[in-house]
Amino acid sequence: MSDIDVIIVGAGPAGLTLAAELSLAGVRPLVLEQHLVPRETQKASGIGGRILDHLRFRGLLGRFEELSSDPHIAPRFPFGTLQLDLTQLTDSPMHAMPIAQWEIERLLDAHARDLGAEIRRGHEVLGVRQDDDTVTAEVRGPDGTYAVTARYLVGCDGGRSRVRELAGIGFPGTTYPEVNRLAQVTLPAPVRLLDNGDIDVPGLGVVHAGFTRLDTGVFAFATDPESGITSLMTTENETTEYDDEEPLTLAELGASVRRVLGVDLPMADPKRLSRFTFKDRQAENYRAGRILLAGDAAHLLPATGTALNVGMLDSVNLAWKLAADVQGWAPAGLVDTYHEERHFAGARARLQTRAQVALRRGRDEADEALRQVIQELLQDEPALRRMGALVGHSDIRYPMPGADHHALTGAFAPDLTLHTEQGTTSVAELMHAGRPVFLDLADRPELRAVAREWAPRLDIRAAEADDQPADALLIRPDGHLAWAAPIGEPAGTAAATLRAALAHWFGSPSGA
Repeated sequence: MSDIDVIIVGAGPAGLTLAAELSLAGVRPLVLEQHLVPRETQKASGIGGRILDHLRFRGLLGRFEELSSDPHIAPRFPFGTLQLDLTQLTDSPMHAMPIAQWEIERLLDAHARDLGAEIRRGHEVLGVRQDDDTVTAEVRGPDGTYAVTARYLVGCDGGRSRVRELAGIGFPGTTYPEVNRLAQVTLPAPVRLLDNGDIDVPGLGVVHAGFTRLDTGVFAFATDPESGITSLMTTENETTEYDDEEPLTLAELGASVRRVLGVDLPMADPKRLSRFTFKDRQAENYRAGRILLAGDAAHLLPATGTALNVGMLDSVNLAWKLAADVQGWAPAGLVDTYHEERHFAGARARLQTRAQVALRRGRDEADEALRQVIQELLQDEPALRRMGALVGHSDIRYPMPGADHHALTGAFAPDLTLHTEQGTTSVAELMHAGRPVFLDLADRPELRAVAREWAPRLDIRAAEADDQPADALLIRPDGHLAWAAPIGEPAGTAAATLRAALAHWFGSPSGA
């Protein structure tokens, strides 16, 4: 019998999130990372959307805020060369936190290790084989090759996933013939920053802040008036295959700016330099027997600011389901719901990033008219709110079995302020342990009696809420609602639907 429950291939954000969530659930993960030391190559520059809510539900959000350059940055985001300005809303459905990916990984690494996860760096997976009960990885480490066996193996090893290839999972989609270069720099004299945020470039004239579309490509920039740091990006049609590990240099960026704008742009003090291409791909299945995929191994999205967040949420969804199976109480088909739910969520992420491709790449007058119409629509609150939720991944409502569900069922649980005999708390605080929670908001003893049949697998809480959305909530470990009782629903109906939901997600009653 192996002393490892789940092998995780890859120590990026998705892999480390999965390791932490599995450890929190009492499962023994092993992370295998082929690189000997953590990489500080600039990739993602922040996290945002629903994953911030999850971090709050685990009590981790403060750790990220401490390392962020602006943890409460105004919610303004690019959307396919348009501007998604959510500051117009009193309660934005999408927030973001600037923080370098290598710092995100360092935080997640420390958190996973604190919970007991084992992380081996410099260990490359060469092969994978599985049978009905286990999966074995052939690994090359610093001291030679060896084999390790576990109940499951999860490939979190990026867009060129070796695990996905070994599992024979198809990865259809499109790679767009363009290269994007992104940087944070200062623009020294003779470039002049104008009061309205535009810049005056010698030999060219005024370049407006935002996106400038030319036959040679796209140039975009914005300058922080307080720090003087300019974030800029170029997009050019190219078919060159770049090594992701080969860093972008200031000279390469300068050459790209010259090709797009036609003049040299003085740049200095680079704070970030990164290069990326846009790929639109999704694994045909997130599971092949005892091998599963998460993060970039499962999907590549053709726009920035989304992939890391979606990948971490894959892991949050998967962890508790694998833990239930390893611990022997998972109902039939529970692990399969990972593909059903997260493939659906990945398709939603592809929908909005594909739309950004159309807005970004179209060059004729009709395309410009489309951009203008959509930008006008985004001035209206309902459209702006809907788009913010789509980009932030906060519009995901997983399909649930049965019929006549409460409107909240399948959605992420609202973070209600709760009043108990012990004092004031919140839904987020109840979820710190990563366990399922039954929350009675209307003193329904008959529903608590049903929930107790699943104890100690289930935490049972009672409280009052200022803004009570339902009589009771059943919250899965990933924060999504498995069930909710409408206010005043008859006892017999509520008890029957609660029992069905508990059995569907958490197996047979504990004493059965």
